[in-house]
Amino acid sequence: MAVANSKPMTKTQLVATLADEMGSDKKTATAALDAISSVVTRVVAEGGAVTIPGIGKVACRARPERQVRNPQTQEMMTKPADKVVKVTIAKALKDSVNA
Repeated sequence: MAVANSKPMTKTQLVATLADEMGSDKKTATAALDAISSVVTRVVAEGGAVTIPGIGKVACRARPERQVRNPQTQEMMTKPADKVVKVTIAKALKDSVNA
């Protein structure tokens, strides 16, 4: 289990923990993790959203063209429209962290 202020869990550690939780081997856990990652990436790249129960929602949001300031020169410039990935954390996860 990760401790506060420790380094983030690596994929290897996550796979090992996931295998223990699932009662399966690391190969199956890696396949499950890779499949989830692939699905989330594909759906969000297409402009959709994925809700992972108990964790949160990952969504793609379009940002319009806007004026921004170059911090070095203070020059105003137009930044073209783009897309950003937004993660909204589930209330259950927020509550468990603050319990």
